[in-house]
Amino acid sequence: MDYGKTLNLLQTDFPMRGNLPQAEPKMQQQWEEQDNYKLVQESRKGKPKFILHDGPPYANGDIHIGHALNKILKDIIVRHKTMQGYDAPYVPGWDTHGLPIEQAIANSGKVDRKKMSVTEFRDYCKEYALQWVEKQKKQFKRLGIRGDWNNPYITLLPKYEAQQIRVFGGMVNKGYIYKGLKPVYWSPSSESALAEAEIEYKDKTSASIYVAFQVQDGKGKLPEDASIVIWTTTPWTLPANLGISVHPDFDYALVEAAGKKYVLAQGLLEAASKEIGWTDAKVLSTLKGSEMEHILCRHPFYDRTSLVMVGEHVTLEAGTGCVHTAPGHGEDDFVVGQKYNLGVLCPVDNQGHFTAEAPGFEGMFYDKANKVITEKLTESGHLLHMSFIQHQYPHDWRTKKPVIFRATEQWFASVDKFRQEMLDEIKRINWTPEWGEIRLHNMIADRGDWCISRQRAWGVPIPIFYCRSCNEPIATQETIEHVAKIFEQEGSNAWFEKEAKELLPANMVCPKCGHDHFRKETDIMDVWFDSGSSHVAVLETREELQWPADLYLEGSDQYRGWYNSSLITGVAVKGTAPYKGILSHGFTLDGEGRKMSKSLGNTVDPNQVCDKLGADILRLWVSSVDYQSDVRISDNILTQITEVYRKIRNTLRFLLGNLSDFDPAKDRVAAAQMSELDRFALLRLHRMIDRVAKAYDSYEFHVVYQAVHHFCAVEMSAFYLDILKDRLYASEPNDPARRAAQTVLYDALTAITKLIAPILPHTADEVWKYIPGVQLPTVQVAELPAVDTTLFDEKLETKWEQFIELRDDVLKALEEARKEKLIGNSLSAAVHLYPSAETAELLKGFEQLDQLFIVSAVEVHEAGAAEPEGAHKFKGASVNVTVAEGEKCERCWIVTPEVGHDETHPTLCKRCAGVMKSGAVTGA
Repeated sequence: MDYGKTLNLLQTDFPMRGNLPQAEPKMQQQWEEQDNYKLVQESRKGKPKFILHDGPPYANGDIHIGHALNKILKDIIVRHKTMQGYDAPYVPGWDTHGLPIEQAIANSGKVDRKKMSVTEFRDYCKEYALQWVEKQKKQFKRLGIRGDWNNPYITLLPKYEAQQIRVFGGMVNKGYIYKGLKPVYWSPSSESALAEAEIEYKDKTSASIYVAFQVQDGKGKLPEDASIVIWTTTPWTLPANLGISVHPDFDYALVEAAGKKYVLAQGLLEAASKEIGWTDAKVLSTLKGSEMEHILCRHPFYDRTSLVMVGEHVTLEAGTGCVHTAPGHGEDDFVVGQKYNLGVLCPVDNQGHFTAEAPGFEGMFYDKANKVITEKLTESGHLLHMSFIQHQYPHDWRTKKPVIFRATEQWFASVDKFRQEMLDEIKRINWTPEWGEIRLHNMIADRGDWCISRQRAWGVPIPIFYCRSCNEPIATQETIEHVAKIFEQEGSNAWFEKEAKELLPANMVCPKCGHDHFRKETDIMDVWFDSGSSHVAVLETREELQWPADLYLEGSDQYRGWYNSSLITGVAVKGTAPYKGILSHGFTLDGEGRKMSKSLGNTVDPNQVCDKLGADILRLWVSSVDYQSDVRISDNILTQITEVYRKIRNTLRFLLGNLSDFDPAKDRVAAAQMSELDRFALLRLHRMIDRVAKAYDSYEFHVVYQAVHHFCAVEMSAFYLDILKDRLYASEPNDPARRAAQTVLYDALTAITKLIAPILPHTADEVWKYIPGVQLPTVQVAELPAVDTTLFDEKLETKWEQFIELRDDVLKALEEARKEKLIGNSLSAAVHLYPSAETAELLKGFEQLDQLFIVSAVEVHEAGAAEPEGAHKFKGASVNVTVAEGEKCERCWIVTPEVGHDETHPTLCKRCAGVMKSGAVTGA
């Protein structure tokens, strides 16, 4: 007789291998056909809402690993909140205006920008952006991101643009929008002003020069044969110099060096002397900076004076303490220049070339002028020293080229007028990580007014008109709402297609002079105003959403980007922040902690990972990292993640395979009727559920990953499931002890499947189809398992934890016996325990030790009994392994003297012979 066929062996069609690259697209197709998003949303209708508002990625290029990290984190949260019982809709969005798209169109070679109208060019930009929306949408869906993909928000859509205009109008009505001549970040390579969020700092080599400005009128404080020494790393700004700034409280020294007299801060004399090469500098006298106010110096190469002014912005960190001041090229310079009525000189055009206001340098690119200017200073004797330094310098984040400060007329949002309200709001936001509060607080506290105008074509126009007679800017609630309604119907191209009078209310006249002819503003809005308006354009206009959002989740660079612009527009228009919580993640690095770049060849393409390993592997990686810091990814790391995935999948398969004959409706066993081992396993299951629930709530997904992996690999596979195999396989199918074990397995299976569903949606849904007794069509509409605290028993838990420590020692002794060829598998062994008094007392509380150790016999000797030579000594007991006495049962493989006592089944042990006689098993 083949007794092997009478065992209750694992039976399941759930495949051992996931074949995720092939299986996931098929499952996603099924989700789409059954409209999974709608199914989930309808299942949560009327429940409390949780709104995670999507920060829009830019519609240009394939998604990268940073996109994948961001979108998967969002999806995990939305799926978790849904399974927690919330109505958690997810509306994905795209940012579609801005310079990169203009450049992509211009660089494509397919169009001649100069031969096209603005609207024709904008139509090309729109088509390009929408193509990338569709491509990125497909790639995001491949990651398993669940959302309203049929109705995303897109910043170029008419209704969105109209709401953006209304946000602008709200800020106009409150007096927050103004036009002014101020130095702003200017990108010659983009020919446009830039916001702070569009700046990145990179290393740049610059000339470091010390220049002498001869005193023309010392006001009785300085001799006219002395020179004030300035230091600058931007020689090209010297044609715009109108003054020199000193700190009113610093001490300044008149020194004699190299046969001439110079003035500089006493606190920097030693460092400057060393740099310039003075070895004989002698202090003749000192005076306070305040005493130098209004002294006049000669410009080093123009026939004009430079006024000495006092300013608190001057420091002793570097240089000479005498700051070259060009109000047209620096914010501090501009402020101090305004105070002294210097005027503003900015002799550089949009492309970075000098104008006629810089005689001798007309038409020259500003950076190339550095050499010419220093040569001129050398010839005239004003250049005291020149060297070159490498330092962090602002660059255009799109073109990667240096930017300059340039005074131009721009439209600004006055941050000063509501800065304190924003700082107050920041205190009320939930921050993850906590340092995010300080970061955004400092950025808002220190930032200047927001330059919102751009000199480009592809964007939302600034809806302002000018009277052709008196040039008065016109922006009223009526005119802005009129434009918004036109945009709502026709889109923002209407601004470029229609005459001003067609965009204004009927019979509009200038409120200042009564004239009725107008022209339109030609600038567009900063793209950060586009995305920064999304809380109004999306959250307030879609009935399934609500304002404010519960959570914004983006990379840590968005403290100066989307978090910043959204806070400004939210507080400006509505008086409060548009989000209740901020969660930020770090950047992706390679396995060695290096920044990813194509030149290094260390990038990881999420699309390729999906094709090779599957989206669930990438999602499991996301859950494994502490994403609040920078995270690492590489092929080796993904290989490790794949191994963890296999362990989880194989555990689930084992659970399924042992439940093929289990009907939860009639076969469940109450916890009170279970053995201690089963109750301990249930207890540990609910400890894990509790830990995972708390980790999900605090967005600590790496804790979820660790807890589930540990439970599957250690609590289940290496302990409980290992012990259970004999009971599951060899007992009668309806044996109460077997059904009790199956009850634990069923609860573990359903709990694990639900808990991993936010992270591994494809795998969880695949498992769900095989779980007996489930009624719901998908695990995605199920609710997370609840923690049953009635199962928690600290005394029981401590007892079994102590036993597991002892069991680990026994397993080590068995492994040594196996290595010594004393035994084959553990069932051929008998274990003799020589416990300490404490361990002996512990062991009194355990029965069937042979099953718990998975051996054929166990003998516990008296505490203190002498152990034989060769016994393995451990902390609580010595363990001696011998060969078990008796014969091997042909059915369960246990070695026991009982084999051969049953005439009908002479090769079976007593237990197995009884099972066979019961008639409860078939298959032999």
